Amino acid sequence: MALLRRDALVTRQLLRLVLLHTAWEVGSGQVRYSVPEESKHGTFVGRLAQDLGLEVAELVPRMFRMVSNGRRDYFEVNLQNGVLFVNSRVDREELCGQSPLCAIDLEVIVDKPLRIFHVEVEIQDINDNAPAFSVNEQNLKHLFILESRFPDSRFPLEGASDADIGTNSLLTYKLSPSEHFTVDMRTNDEKSKSLVLVLRKPLDREETPEHSLLLTATDGGKPELTGTVQLVITVLDANDNAPVFNQSLYKVQLLENAPNGSLVINLNATDSDEGINKDIIYSVRSVTPLTESSIFSIDSKSGELRVNGKLDFEDTSLHEIQIEATDKNPHPLAGHCNVLVEVLDVNDNAPELAVTSLSLPVTEDAPPGTVVALISVSDRDSGDNGKVTCSIPPNLPFRLVSTFKNYHSLVLAEAVDRERVSEYKILVTARDEGAPSLSASSSILVPIADVNDNAPAFAQPVYTVFVKENNPPGAHLFTVSASDPALRENAFVSYSVVERSVGEQPLSSYISVHSESGHIYALQPFDYEELQVLQFQVSARDAGFPSLCGNVTVQVFVLDENDNAPAVSPAGSGRGSPGPELVPLSASAGHVVGKIRAVDADSGYNAWLRYEVQEPRAAGPFRVGVYSGEISTTRALEEADGPSQRLVILVKDHGEPALSVTVTVSLSLGESPQAVKWDSRQRGGSEGPLVDMNVSLMIGICSVSGLFVLVIVVYVGLRCHPGPEVMCGPGKATVVCSSEVGSWSYSQRQSRNLCVGEGTAKNDLMVFSPNFPNSAPNGEKEKQQELTPNSSGQLLTALLLCVFSLQRTTDRQKRSFFPILKSSSPRIGSFGQVPTPFLLPMGFFNPLQVKQVENSY
Repeated sequence: MALLRRDALVTRQLLRLVLLHTAWEVGSGQVRYSVPEESKHGTFVGRLAQDLGLEVAELVPRMFRMVSNGRRDYFEVNLQNGVLFVNSRVDREELCGQSPLCAIDLEVIVDKPLRIFHVEVEIQDINDNAPAFSVNEQNLKHLFILESRFPDSRFPLEGASDADIGTNSLLTYKLSPSEHFTVDMRTNDEKSKSLVLVLRKPLDREETPEHSLLLTATDGGKPELTGTVQLVITVLDANDNAPVFNQSLYKVQLLENAPNGSLVINLNATDSDEGINKDIIYSVRSVTPLTESSIFSIDSKSGELRVNGKLDFEDTSLHEIQIEATDKNPHPLAGHCNVLVEVLDVNDNAPELAVTSLSLPVTEDAPPGTVVALISVSDRDSGDNGKVTCSIPPNLPFRLVSTFKNYHSLVLAEAVDRERVSEYKILVTARDEGAPSLSASSSILVPIADVNDNAPAFAQPVYTVFVKENNPPGAHLFTVSASDPALRENAFVSYSVVERSVGEQPLSSYISVHSESGHIYALQPFDYEELQVLQFQVSARDAGFPSLCGNVTVQVFVLDENDNAPAVSPAGSGRGSPGPELVPLSASAGHVVGKIRAVDADSGYNAWLRYEVQEPRAAGPFRVGVYSGEISTTRALEEADGPSQRLVILVKDHGEPALSVTVTVSLSLGESPQAVKWDSRQRGGSEGPLVDMNVSLMIGICSVSGLFVLVIVVYVGLRCHPGPEVMCGPGKATVVCSSEVGSWSYSQRQSRNLCVGEGTAKNDLMVFSPNFPNSAPNGEKEKQQELTPNSSGQLLTALLLCVFSLQRTTDRQKRSFFPILKSSSPRIGSFGQVPTPFLLPMGFFNPLQVKQVENSY
């Protein structure tokens, strides 16, 4: 019973100690967890709130927070359940390296009351790193062993390293089967171990100068990881110390424009031997890649490696130089190192342009998008130095299109016209993006092939030619010339006449055109009395396919020559009776006895007739009107004048030279009317005397005069205010002639015959026919050969045209006022044929000015 009590007491004491220990730990906040490295996010670590004796519900009110000591937040606490979990990946080797203990310290702080807890999370190592040897890129390790070495000789090897710890980093080595070598792990102390290569059997360099072995390192992790290295053992002759460089690999960077002789690196090797075995000679063993002549050289004594040629990044960007250092022993030992020279690019190559394909020439009807040439560009530099952009000058009908890398197409951007530009010289420029930028250019000559797209064109739409009548057959009249901007057969122009009828004869019977020169010849003499104007069209056609043609109108005006003498026919008395008539002795001064009627087949001055008494002294009391031909008395008749008078009247025109005819008039004087005898063989007619103007004609004349004054006022107003320019184009030509008493004009429209009676300058009348051609389509003034009274009269004449058209009198009133105007009779003393003539007082137009205009032609 006592024993039981004692046991119960001991048990209570032990329980009390446990509870006190637990309370002390909780109070001090020492909590430890462990988690493997490389754990994923969210991996459970521990129930932190429960282990710290905190209620989950009070974590937020008490402002629960966790702080990591100087490290990133590898862990996080879920405030909903108080669980500590992995927040981010943990790499033990990165965090602690080779330290055997790797832990992360956390501090947990709560308020109300303030308490601080220390939490430690240990990071457990896993076998995630394989053993690794420190070797070159070929995974080779070279060893040089004298053949004089004895068995059991040991050669230190650089072992593999394992970033893991503990069992995961315990390495074991295994050498591929060899009768000469084995590996052994030597323990220097409890913490230091070294790997050695043990010579088991003597070497014979002549038998086997080189041994190749595979060394494998295996760690103690689960699963096992391994690493390997190739051992190349070269057997040397007896010279037990070879030169050694302070490092086996040197890396150097050089610009490709480094000048010849530039220092690359100063190498230094040492040999622990003495005498000649210590003296070292440096040499370049090999340069990769191979070149015909090495571009590097080394000083055999100093070990200075220098540039011995021109570096070119575009040829080789990396040079690997193997340097050998040997002693001067008859059986020298050598040490080796590699120098890796990286050549840096310099923008030393301009872009290169090459035209790989040409589609020339380009026809002028080629559609936009037609490929003209393919251009390839290249730049041997790299990076920005090798980026090339191509361009051509602006304002050309071409553009560059990038087809694929480094290739561009020169295409037609818009339509071309050979007649405007026959060829284009395109300068293609390629420029890289280096600093400074380099460029290259190439010129492409693009000729434009001709297409027959232009018809022959004449300099003006209408040609006006003046030729005198009675010209000899075959006379050259004019030369037309058409131009065609095309080439070769497209520009070869031939001329022909557009056939038509002239009256009852074909046009080809009058004129001909030379097909090559365009000379126009008259095939027969022209007669003004039969043909005044010959209008025809000349066609110019090129030899293209299809051929194109253009036409021009040629107006040939036949000028009158004085080749017809006046013809006289007798006229009756003033009363118009056909019988004979006496001149009464009671006739007073100015009594009209009769009139001579003369006709001239010519026109203009050549048809303007003048009447005069050939022997003025024998005229007695009679006279003849200079221009009317009327015979009248100059005074009252007397018996002394005799029973009869005989007058010889000369009728002549104003031509050069003047032509004339004479007529003899016999007059009988008596108390009763008797016939007037005309001694002429011409057929005659009768013409009544001038009648008085009737009331209606007076009203018409007054109206016309008033409107004429109004037109003058309007014209003066228009002259004071500038108006729009009158655009005149090619129209039907007008020929205007004048004399001292009037003027005449000719047009191709309907004609009338005019005969003007005698009178002074104030009674003279002028016939003027305005000719207003249509405006040219392009709105520009076309030149034409025409004669006008004066420049200011053109506009006024146009207005008068409207006025007199509205106030035109009847034919009967015209004949009453102008009894010699016969629209249906042949030309009688006419000045020419005019279209719808207008009669204006000569005081407005100066006939001398008109005469000067005529003389200019």
